[in-house]
Amino acid sequence: MRQLGRVLALFTAVAALLLGAGIPAQAFPQAAFPLTSNGSRGTDVVALQHLLAAHGRTVTADGVFGSGTHSAVVGFQQSKGLTADGIVGPATWGALAITVRQGDNGPAVTAVQALLNAKRGAGLSVDGDFGPATVTAVRTFQSHAGIGVDGVVGPTTWKNLLWHYENINFGAGTMCAQSPDGNANAHWATAGAVGQLEAASATFAGTGNGRLPVGDAGFEHGGDIPGHASHEVGMDIDVWPIRTDSAQCTAGRITWQSSTYDRAATRRLVQEIRAKAPGHVELIFFNDPQLISEGLTTSYPNHDNHLHIRYR
Repeated sequence: MRQLGRVLALFTAVAALLLGAGIPAQAFPQAAFPLTSNGSRGTDVVALQHLLAAHGRTVTADGVFGSGTHSAVVGFQQSKGLTADGIVGPATWGALAITVRQGDNGPAVTAVQALLNAKRGAGLSVDGDFGPATVTAVRTFQSHAGIGVDGVVGPTTWKNLLWHYENINFGAGTMCAQSPDGNANAHWATAGAVGQLEAASATFAGTGNGRLPVGDAGFEHGGDIPGHASHEVGMDIDVWPIRTDSAQCTAGRITWQSSTYDRAATRRLVQEIRAKAPGHVELIFFNDPQLISEGLTTSYPNHDNHLHIRYR
C-alpha cells in the first residue's frame, strides 16, 4: 500500500510538472484526418498534393483540388487497394502519410513545412529539407498538441497537423478583422474553410467594392464562442454585408434594410463564396428577402446584419 502511495504521488508530481509546462496529456482528443475532395482549397490540399508527389504522382501543388488532383488521388487509391472515389479520408491520408525525420528531404517534408507555417506560424523555409529548424518546429508543435515530442512526423503528428485549425490571413488587403462580440481571437477555422474564404475575398477585392469584413469564425481548437450557438467545429464564418460606399471595414455596421446596403455587391460576394467552394458550402444565413428568393441565402433569426457561412 505504501508503494502504491509513492507511485500515485510520483504520478501526481509528474502530471503537475507537465501541466505547469503547458503540456496537456492530450490537447486535441477530437483530432482526425480531414475529408478533402473536389472543390476543396487551402493548406491541407497543398499538403495532399505534395504527398501525392512523394508517392510518384504528377500533380501541381497549387492548393486547389481540381480534376488533376482528383485523378492523382484515384490512381493512388487504386494502387493501394483503397476505395477509388477521389475522396481523401482517413484511409487515404493514412496511406499517403510518410514518416519523415531529420535528414530526410523531398515533397513529404515540404508538406510538413507548409502545414507548420500555415497553422502555427513556424516561419520555415519550404525547401523540403528536414533540417534543425524543421525539427524544432515539429517538436514545438508536438508539445502544443500534447503528443510524443520526438521531432519525428509519424501518423499521430500527421493527423494532428492536418486537423489543426488555421488563422485567417488578413494581411493581403482583401479582408479586415471584425470582432463585434469581443472575440478577438476567434478567427480560426479549418484549412479548407480558410482557403475557400480567402480565395473568394481575393476575387471580390477585384470588383472595386472594398475589402471583406470578417467577423467571428472559431477559436484555435474549436469550442464555445460567446455570443454564438455554433462556430465550434471550424466550419462556420461570419462576414458582413457590403456598403454602397465600400466602407464596410471602416464605417458602421449595417443591415440589409439600411440605406447604405449594397445588394448588388453583396450578391456578387455570395456568388464568389459559392464559386470558390463548389459543393462545399452547406448554407449561408442572411435575411435579405431578394437574395433568399434567388436561392443564394437562407433566412434565420438575428441574421439581418451579417452573413453566416457554413462550409461542409
